[in-house]
Amino acid sequence: MPVEFLGIAATNEGSEVTPRSGVSFDKEYTLKLARAHEDHGWDRVLFAYGSGSPDPSPAAAYIAARTDTLQILVAHRPNVSYPTFAAKTFATLDRISDGRLAVHFISGGNDHEQQREGDFLTKDERYARTREAIQIIKKAWTSHEPFDHEGTHYRFNDFVSDTFPVQQPHPRVSFGGSSPAAYAAGGAEADIYCLWGEPLAETAEQIAAVQAAAKAAGRADVPKIQVAFRPIIAPTEELAWEKAHRTLDRIKARRAGAPLGRRHPLRNPENAGSRRLLAVAAQGERHDRALWTPTAAETGGAGNSTALVGTPETVAQALLDYYDLGVEVLSARGYDLLDDAIDFGRHVIPIVREEVAKRDAARTGAA
Repeated sequence: MPVEFLGIAATNEGSEVTPRSGVSFDKEYTLKLARAHEDHGWDRVLFAYGSGSPDPSPAAAYIAARTDTLQILVAHRPNVSYPTFAAKTFATLDRISDGRLAVHFISGGNDHEQQREGDFLTKDERYARTREAIQIIKKAWTSHEPFDHEGTHYRFNDFVSDTFPVQQPHPRVSFGGSSPAAYAAGGAEADIYCLWGEPLAETAEQIAAVQAAAKAAGRADVPKIQVAFRPIIAPTEELAWEKAHRTLDRIKARRAGAPLGRRHPLRNPENAGSRRLLAVAAQGERHDRALWTPTAAETGGAGNSTALVGTPETVAQALLDYYDLGVEVLSARGYDLLDDAIDFGRHVIPIVREEVAKRDAARTGAA
């Protein structure tokens, strides 16, 4: 089965280890980082969403118009725009990019962050709303006849779009979460289901939960699985672990100097995914071949925060362990965003692609 690599489309050079030096949307840096991914073997990049961050849709349009093959994943919170409007926005982006768009739907894992933009629903209500929004957007992407909708969260009459995506039947939809409500919504609607980097056994359990939810929703297929990591690589194991501990020290220094961000609490996170990462970190620092958890513990389990540490060969083999579980989309970003994207593309992606090709060839030969 094919493997895909997802990087980050940051709009400035700031990260957990480096405060940004300028404005939140640095056009030159955004383009430089995107082209580094395009030039070094990555398939797509994610434009993330935050209540005070640059709007990902126009940022994605800016990159789509200035790249040739790089695919783009735009994060979207359904509370910020009506589904019919969102459907037209994304169809337009798919046209601008000549069919290179996918959309990542975020229900919201933190009440405070959601309330910054007027969203006061409970977490389970947010998941139900996301599921309803995805259904409407898919229909708006594909229906050439007017339709009405009367649901729990949305109601409208006689809508039909005149703006349709290039991709047929529609751009891919991705979704994440680690709670039963998330599995139910994403299992029913997602083309790609996104998980954060946990040990292999825990990841296998989550994959089974997603697949069970998809079957319970009556699907004949199941979502592709994506897992996210923070790779820390160096030419030798010793140098990689020295780099890992330097990175952790830089995270601590960054936290001491200024807040890491406004989206995520460092203690007692509300969302199940972050709680799971912290539970894994409490079990020990190192898991399986190369998984390292102190970076997650130091940031409160904030999103993609568990590391894979080692030489390019070690990190590639660790990623292949997840591929062998059924993971088809590997999400990765370093802490020094530009340099790490280049290094990972040069030294890790080719190894993984070569080994996947060998596995596929052996599977075909055995069939």
